[in-house]
Parts: sequence; C-alpha cells; structure tokens
Amino acid sequence: MAVVRRVSAPSEPIVVIGAGASTLLTVLLAEGWQHMVAVDLSAAALGQLRERLSGADDRVTYMHSDVRDLQLAEPVAVWHDRATFHFLTDLADQQRYAERAAAAVRPGGHLVLANFAPGGPDRCSGLLVARHDLDSLRALFHEHFELLESFEADHVTPWGSPQRFLHALWQRRAA
Repeated sequence: MAVVRRVSAPSEPIVVIGAGASTLLTVLLAEGWQHMVAVDLSAAALGQLRERLSGADDRVTYMHSDVRDLQLAEPVAVWHDRATFHFLTDLADQQRYAERAAAAVRPGGHLVLANFAPGGPDRCSGLLVARHDLDSLRALFHEHFELLESFEADHVTPWGSPQRFLHALWQRRAA
C-alpha cells in the first residue's frame, strides 16, 4: 500500500489484480484515489467487494476477468498484484500475464508484484503455486520492466503459519 502512495497520485488510474478479498481498495478510497479497476477471476468475490465498497462505483470499475485475458480501457499508472501471480504455474500462462501487464501499464508506470518466494509454500488454498526468485521474475518481465527494488518477507496467515513472499517494484520501460 505504501508503495502505491509512493509511485502514484490519487488522480492516476491503478488496477488491483485479485482484488476480491483485498482491503487495498478500501484504504485507497479513504485516501482519495479516484480511478481504480478491481479485477478478479471470481464473480462472487467481486460482488462482495462491490457491496463492501458500496457507493464507490464512480471511482471503482469492477472487472470479472482472467488476468491472462485482461484488456483495460486505458493504460494505468500502477498494476498491483499481491498473491495472484503465483497461482499461474504454467510458463506460458506466466508469460501471458507479463504481456498483459506490459500492455496495461503506461511507460513510466509501475508494476507492484508480491508472490511466493523459493522458501514459500508450494500450495495455497489447496492449489499448487509457483515460487519465484528475482532471476525467474527478470526472465519474465525484463523486456518491458526495469526492477527498481525488491525484498523478501514473511506473511503470517490468520492461522499463524508464515509464508515467504518476494515483493518487487518494477517500472515500465518506454515503449
């Protein structure tokens, strides 16, 4: 969340990938963000989000979409994904994701990505996940994005289990 504040302004458009259960939009709305796109594969999760953000339809666009097929109406300043990318276990799907992000983020804009690190779990919500280090992410994103910073940190689940994440901030290269 702090990264979004640092790399963009409330007047700039952002997209939140896997937005259904995220509280990021709630916080950004309270801070005055004006143009947000909430994307989720689950229509039910988007419905719950819309209900939770009641009255924000003028500032939030809800898109029920597979991120691999996502096409936004306009380029965004920030693509924010905390914990969706690692559900793509097939290399072709990961490459398609990277292409969709590059198509969506305007030159100079940012990609904020958090995914399971090599020390993270190999399953989440009963599904297999992909774990990435910086080298594997660079291989996928380097053509269109420059890595600005990264760090690893443990996220502790509500059940008390630590999960190792790799957080990375990328900047979109000029087209």
